[in-house]
Amino acid sequence: MPSAGESTTRNIGGLEVTISNPTKVLFPKPKYTKLDLVNYYVAVAEGALRGAGGRPNMLVRFPNGVGAPSFYQKRAPESRPPWVEVVTLRFPSGRTADEVVPRTPASLAWLANLACLELHPHPVRAEDLDHPDELRVDLDPVPGVKWPQVRQVAQLARAVLSDFGLVGWPKTSGSRGMHLFVRINRRWGFDEVRRAALALAREVERRGDGLATSKWWKEERQGVFVDYNQNAKDRTVASAYSVRPVPDARVSAPLSWDEVDEADPEDFTLGTMPKRFAKIGDRHAGMEESAGSLEGLLELSARQEKEGEGDAPWPPHYRKQPGEPPRVQPSKARTGARVSKYPLIEVSRGKDKKEALAGLWKWKKRHPRVAKLLEPADVLVDQMRGRSSAWYRIRINLQHVPEKLRPPSPRTPSPARKRV
Repeated sequence: MPSAGESTTRNIGGLEVTISNPTKVLFPKPKYTKLDLVNYYVAVAEGALRGAGGRPNMLVRFPNGVGAPSFYQKRAPESRPPWVEVVTLRFPSGRTADEVVPRTPASLAWLANLACLELHPHPVRAEDLDHPDELRVDLDPVPGVKWPQVRQVAQLARAVLSDFGLVGWPKTSGSRGMHLFVRINRRWGFDEVRRAALALAREVERRGDGLATSKWWKEERQGVFVDYNQNAKDRTVASAYSVRPVPDARVSAPLSWDEVDEADPEDFTLGTMPKRFAKIGDRHAGMEESAGSLEGLLELSARQEKEGEGDAPWPPHYRKQPGEPPRVQPSKARTGARVSKYPLIEVSRGKDKKEALAGLWKWKKRHPRVAKLLEPADVLVDQMRGRSSAWYRIRINLQHVPEKLRPPSPRTPSPARKRV
């Protein structure tokens, strides 16, 4: 084993991959190194390439491991082996970027060498960047919602998809939620796919009777949020077999529907997944043969619009879209009495989640009576994405706090400053 600072070379499928600093620890708790990450992706390459292969991938790099700052990198490094494929994406801003298109186990190993823990593919093939072949159902539980409810909503979403002639392929997100990936025919553009996803989310909400929500603004959500906006152009989701930046090196695990009601996300890690893959193969092996049509969901969308449900808010960094409702979060919307619909205050900001949570702890310590009245869903943790990195803010919904006890928003919501 090379010592720290050295490099090693692996022959992977006839291609030479140099691994720099292979003993660099990326996950301190289980002590998984960069070489462990490389070996993992080689072991599950067939499945990982089914999810991310042949697609442009945004890079999310963790050069110093989990818990340390990470950064987003849309553009492929200029210094790369000649066998690493790229494709040019054009963004609404007019900018372009050459993004990596992995097609071989060696390309996955090369990404792992860059400390890309996760695979973040776009829902399009490199050969056709304008027509997605995948609709993504992202089930994101609000704080306080337990895993069994996520399972319930997954089964509900499966039933809705089936009613419209589509097949959902489930996987754990590797965090608290679940994803259903749906192969579709390459006939529709991004806006139509997003519109179909919104119609699906609203139908899941309607059938779920409080289990799920399609509401975009966090202060309005209850249950499991069906995030339709993950289908907007330029959005990416961690794909199957992605290693997630959590302490136990959990991975996004493809499941069969028989496993959904029994699976525990904690069981699937960088250490355990290769053994599972070697034993049972890829649970999503039949995915490519399941492509379906969006016509049914688009007809549902048209019916919803006639009934008064038009477009829903887009992510904040997108341009205002035709037919989109006012992009004002409910906590800032004013009634005729000039009173906010939701009493939200921002209490903390941080360069990472740990720092933001430290600010929240300080705020709770300053306001113990208020803290005791909060429910889990009242604490809104937002990841704010900049051009190359993310930062975090924490807001508090004071809806369960009597008005006379509600503290004002801090003038400087930062844990690094004394006013928090």
